Amino acid sequence: MVEPKPPLVVIAGPTASGKSALALNLAEQIGGVIVNADSAQIYRDLRVLSAAPTDEDLRRAGHRLYGVRDGALPCSAAEWAALAKREIDDIHASGRTPILVGGTGLYLRTLIEGIAPVPAIDADIRSRVREAPGEENRAKLEMLDPASAARLNRGDTTRINRALEVILSTGRTLLEWQKARSGGIADVVEIKPVIMLPPRKWLYARCDERFVRMIDSGAVAEVEALLARKLNPNVPAMRAIGVPELLAYLRGESTLDEAIATGQQATRRYAKRQYTWFAHQPPATWARFRQALDLDTLPDALALIGPNR
Repeated sequence: MVEPKPPLVVIAGPTASGKSALALNLAEQIGGVIVNADSAQIYRDLRVLSAAPTDEDLRRAGHRLYGVRDGALPCSAAEWAALAKREIDDIHASGRTPILVGGTGLYLRTLIEGIAPVPAIDADIRSRVREAPGEENRAKLEMLDPASAARLNRGDTTRINRALEVILSTGRTLLEWQKARSGGIADVVEIKPVIMLPPRKWLYARCDERFVRMIDSGAVAEVEALLARKLNPNVPAMRAIGVPELLAYLRGESTLDEAIATGQQATRRYAKRQYTWFAHQPPATWARFRQALDLDTLPDALALIGPNR
């Protein structure tokens, strides 16, 4: 008789789509433990701007991998996947169900499908790429790896730089390396997924409203504390949505109203990219929830996930 695989619930989708509220609803129903799959929420310096769980949320259900990283220390997808595997194994060992929640597609793909065995990047190449202007790197990538250049957003300098440094350092494109992925957990767990894809108008309104709430909840002071630390401006925590916009305000380069407007715009643009990724990249068999989530009368999360999904 084949042993049943332990369950792993995955609730994913764009920012502000209601993932965390749905996860809390489910965790309370089944005694599950929520595991963070958001690249901003892993930093303890970004509790407000990453919409990290509140004290009340933490009382309602167990949470893992929230606020566990210092903002000065980048966390790669591979590092996060290793941390997530450890937490998922621990939750399974306790007889409970892990509920993976987040909107960082690269994190989820790395954990589920595995890691591309890209060799260490030559330090000199990495330094040259990261110090070069974004448009210059984009032009080089279009010449050396046109397929990657075509699929990457022009403003996504992080992924453009990564693709460029890989081909310059290894002589192979990132896509070629990704075809040799290994170490994923897809074969050892029963994934019970739902992708949140609510109507865009509702989603963008939620993005705008949430950014204002973040300002009211201390986002400016949070960025002020980051500024005081004099961190490398290229670390992910300093480039998180809301940080550059509020830094401009703190430096006198914009008014607070202007910073709010640009922060809202950056959030909407990020949600749009996430929406496109989650609409097309996860398997077609993964359930898509396309309604506007009523946060006051949440649907039964257990029914939404479904026992056989």
